[in-house]
Amino acid sequence: MIVLVLLMTTAMLARFGLVDFVRDLTFAGRLTGAVLLVVAFTTLVGAAAVLDHWIRQSFLYSGLVTLIGTFAALLTNAMLLVQTVKDGESATYPALFGVLTAGSAYAIFAVWRTSVVIPAPKRVAAAVIVSSVIAIANFGYQNLYQPNQRQTQPLITVSMGRPVLSKDRSAFAVPVDITLRNHGDVGFYVLGTEFHAMGKQVPLSAKDRLRQQWRSDAEQWSKSSELNPLSRREIHQPGELVEAKPWMPPGQWIESNDTFTTRVVVQLPMNTPYDQVAFYATANLARKDRLVLESPLNFVAYSWGREKVPGWVKKQQQSGLDSLIYRTRVHENNAIDENTRDPRFVTVYWTFGTHGARLQTSIARKSQEGRIPTPAEASEVVSRYGLVNLVTGPVERTLWDIKSRR
Repeated sequence: MIVLVLLMTTAMLARFGLVDFVRDLTFAGRLTGAVLLVVAFTTLVGAAAVLDHWIRQSFLYSGLVTLIGTFAALLTNAMLLVQTVKDGESATYPALFGVLTAGSAYAIFAVWRTSVVIPAPKRVAAAVIVSSVIAIANFGYQNLYQPNQRQTQPLITVSMGRPVLSKDRSAFAVPVDITLRNHGDVGFYVLGTEFHAMGKQVPLSAKDRLRQQWRSDAEQWSKSSELNPLSRREIHQPGELVEAKPWMPPGQWIESNDTFTTRVVVQLPMNTPYDQVAFYATANLARKDRLVLESPLNFVAYSWGREKVPGWVKKQQQSGLDSLIYRTRVHENNAIDENTRDPRFVTVYWTFGTHGARLQTSIARKSQEGRIPTPAEASEVVSRYGLVNLVTGPVERTLWDIKSRR
């Protein structure tokens, strides 16, 4: 039974360790893979020592080797049991590691009862304690500290160029430069981007506006993403969508210390009724050390089409918001979670309407993309996969100087 426990432990640790050592997305994860491979080799040697200790007895210290192998198996199986119970969603792996943990504990007891010869017991005990502390510290760093380390966040900037009149002076164009800078030491997948321009009419009151009118303006702040200022003379009307588009292909990425720049040109007729134009830029990102994004990030449905879409998307459409939906598979950043958790899919909703545009992103099981997560669930997903939502704007410009040109 001891040989079976050690061989099963060897197989499981070698399977997870090799994948993590070769493919894990972080240095700590690859170090964990190396530790698992070392422990797998130790348990394999321990299984061979079991046969010598009980049958041939040709090596004086085979009992000690067996004891070390069974102790390593107990420690590692127990840590993997904790992780699969904490993060795993398959009942098979917790049950398997639970059996292996119990079997390893029994193996230590059975080997110890055979009066194992231990040369220099204090040195052996010190080596076992040190190696155990290192293993536990690595496990804690990988599973406790790293998921909660300080976040790194790129930056979006929006700048306007000089407006240009058409030849017949019936229209004008405003160039807008959008720049995404990643000054951190981690790359990011680009799940989706969105740029939109809002036109605003801002007539001036002939006399000072009353306090009650300021209160009415303030009440609109909770009903809209646009926060128009409380003004003594300006009368701000709800903004209207002038233009909206993605500014970076979904599924691309920006590496550490990299910069991406693009230019968008917004055109308006000279007789436009708007007094101001406001520009917004948004990007939804995911850290490349927290997940693997399966390429490509495919378009899957229109909210107004015949494809099946979540109920809340249909409700948005009825209120005047249409959506384009993109989806692809995501993979976990380590072999243990990849095998013990259900497959996840990232869904990106590119939403637009009369009064603006926005992005929404969710990562969930295939059958649960339409379910609205609780705040705790949403926070856990953001932390696990390193999701970042960047929003810049409004960057505003008055149009009076342009419209007055003849």
